[in-house]
Amino acid sequence: MENGILHVDMNNFYASVETLYAPQYRDVPMAVAGDKESRHGIILAKNMLAKQKGVQTAEPIWQAMRKCPGLQLVPPHHQRYAQYSRMAKKIYCRYTDRVEAFSLDECWLDVYGSERLFGSGREIAEDIRRRVREELGLTVSIGVSFNKVFAKLGSDYKKPDAVTEFGRREMETVIWKMPCADLLFVGPSTEKILKKYGMKTIGDIAKMELPVMRQLMGRMGETLWIYANGLDDSPVQNVDAHEEPKSIGNSTTLPRDITTEGDVRETLFKLSETVASRLRKHGMRTGEVQITIRSGDFQELQRQKRLASPVQDSQSIYQAAVELYKKENVKWSIRLLGVRAGHLVHNGEEQISLFAGTDGLERRERLESAVDHVRERFGSESLQRAFVMERKDGGN
Repeated sequence: MENGILHVDMNNFYASVETLYAPQYRDVPMAVAGDKESRHGIILAKNMLAKQKGVQTAEPIWQAMRKCPGLQLVPPHHQRYAQYSRMAKKIYCRYTDRVEAFSLDECWLDVYGSERLFGSGREIAEDIRRRVREELGLTVSIGVSFNKVFAKLGSDYKKPDAVTEFGRREMETVIWKMPCADLLFVGPSTEKILKKYGMKTIGDIAKMELPVMRQLMGRMGETLWIYANGLDDSPVQNVDAHEEPKSIGNSTTLPRDITTEGDVRETLFKLSETVASRLRKHGMRTGEVQITIRSGDFQELQRQKRLASPVQDSQSIYQAAVELYKKENVKWSIRLLGVRAGHLVHNGEEQISLFAGTDGLERRERLESAVDHVRERFGSESLQRAFVMERKDGGN
C-alpha cells in the first residue's frame, strides 16, 4: 500500500454535535459561543452556513453578529463533545490500533498492514466516512497520504464530508502550489517571516537549501523544510500510548483588561504557581520559560528565555516571566496572559549548575511540594502568597 496514513477531521465538530440535540439549527447560520460575561465571548465553532457568511472561529461574538445578523448562538457542552470524540475513536480502532489524537476532533491513523482485511488506504477512509455518518450522524473529512503532514493537508483540502488522497505524484503538482499557511504549524507570525524571505508557497519552502532554512529560521526552518519535501517520518502513536508532555503551560483570559505592572505581576505569579505545581506532579523540570501576551484588540506576542539550569519552583518561573515582560516594555491593555515551561527534563536528569543557589532552590521546592499537599487536601485557595492577599485587600 502506497498511502496508509490517514488524518480524520470531524467537520464543524462542536456545531455538528449541537444540531444532533437541536435539529432546528441545522438549516440556519449557527455558532457555538463562549459566555460574554466571563470575557470568553468568542466563537468556538460554527456551521457551514455561518462560515459562508464570513463567521470565523475565535472572533468576538459582536463581530460575528455584525457579519451575520441572524446568527443563532448555542452555549458549549464539552461533555457531549468528549463523548462523541470517544465514539468516533472506537470506530477508527476497528481498522487499526495505531490511532493518535491530534485534538478532540482530529486523529491520525496508520492503516499499513490492514489492507488485507479492509482494502487500500482510500477504501478504508471511505468506509470510515460512511460509518461515522451512519452511526454518529456526523461527517468527517479524511486525508490519505504516506506521512502525517500530507495526510493533514488532505483532510483540510476538501470539506465537508470528503476524502482526499495525496501521494508522491501530487507533491509537486498540488501540494507545492498551496500557500505556506496551509502547512502544519505555520501560523500568522511564521507566515510573515516566510513571506519576508520570499516564500509564499509550500514549494518555495521545499526548494530552499536546507542550510539556508536553518540559518534563516533555526530549528523551525529545518522542520518546515522536512515537512514541505514530504520527508516527515514521525510515527502514528498507538491508541494506548502515553505521550509525555513536551511543554506545560497555563493561560488566562482576564475578567477585565489590565494595564498596571502590579496586576501583571499578580497574574504571572498565579500562572507560574500552576505551571510549577504541574511540573512537580509530572516529576519534571523546565529549562525554558515562555510568556504570551494578548492585547484587548487581539495583538499578540510570545517571548521565551532559557534558564541557567532546569527548575520546578514557581519563584524561578515567575522571575523569568517578569523579566521577559519588563524587557518588552509592553504598553498594551492586556486581555490574556500565559506562562509556558519548555525544554522539560525528568527529575535527576538535569545538570546542576555550580553557580546556582541550589540550597535556596531546594528549600523552595520542598516548601512548594508541601503547599501542593495542603492544597490537594483543603482546596486551591487554602494557602496563598502574602502579596496576593495584600492586593486583594486593596494594596498595590
